[in-house]
Amino acid sequence: MSSAQYLQPDASTQAAAAPRPKRVRLHHLAAAKAEGRKLTMLTAYDALTAHIFDEAGVDMLLVGDSVGNVMLGYPSTLPVTVEDMVHHVAAVSRGTSRALIVGDMPFGSYEADAREGYANAVRLMKAGAHAVKLEGGAARVEAIRVLTAGAIPVMGHLGYTPQSEHALGGPRMQGRGDQRARMLADALALQEAGVFALVLEMVPADIAAEITQALDIPTIGIGAGPHTDGQVLVWSDMAGMTEWTPRFVRRFAELGQALKEAAADYIASVEDGSFPSEDHYHAH
Repeated sequence: MSSAQYLQPDASTQAAAAPRPKRVRLHHLAAAKAEGRKLTMLTAYDALTAHIFDEAGVDMLLVGDSVGNVMLGYPSTLPVTVEDMVHHVAAVSRGTSRALIVGDMPFGSYEADAREGYANAVRLMKAGAHAVKLEGGAARVEAIRVLTAGAIPVMGHLGYTPQSEHALGGPRMQGRGDQRARMLADALALQEAGVFALVLEMVPADIAAEITQALDIPTIGIGAGPHTDGQVLVWSDMAGMTEWTPRFVRRFAELGQALKEAAADYIASVEDGSFPSEDHYHAH
């Protein structure tokens, strides 16, 4: 397929699109795909950053189990617990008024027993999530059906799935060769089971484009090229909070360096006595 086949609708179609909603709901995501409007998603783990991203106009906030390695100092997502996710979902919910909040189901919380998965998902919904996300293909169909039958919206996740990093041999591109047909079959199975959207992580752009064309639901890419229906990034990667970021990430700022410089300036100002000055306090 050529890239021309993935062009978005023309300007007249875009102009006719409905105005952005005050609160993003599932039907707004479906409408965005139909209109050709790209969807945006960032991770968030606390009320402060969630409020900033919400005010900026992001469509969705993913309270990812990436909180483990981004915020909690774990080497991977695997140690993250349901309790961790409940805590961070609640914080993000308190800082948000517009974005759709998706809470990750952590490793071990849904794989073995769909009923246990439902109970864990209920905890995330009660904490403030509007939907949950779980990783994997056709093997997750039963769990998805149980969740959606119980009024819990589910986002799927194919490609590189971090909870399966040891089974996959580490972070590497997925979907090449004989995996291509299986990934498309998995995507269709997840759609049929009831997911409202699908994350495609570290998938070749042409495969992501094929899946996007085949599905009625929106696809959200991360390291999957430009032809998905939207994009998601880990916010600390996007904002340049660390020295290293994945190759597929664009650093939209260098907040890590700016924060380091601000802290160093604060330390120097306290040590040399220039802070606090009379401008910063009032003696009574």
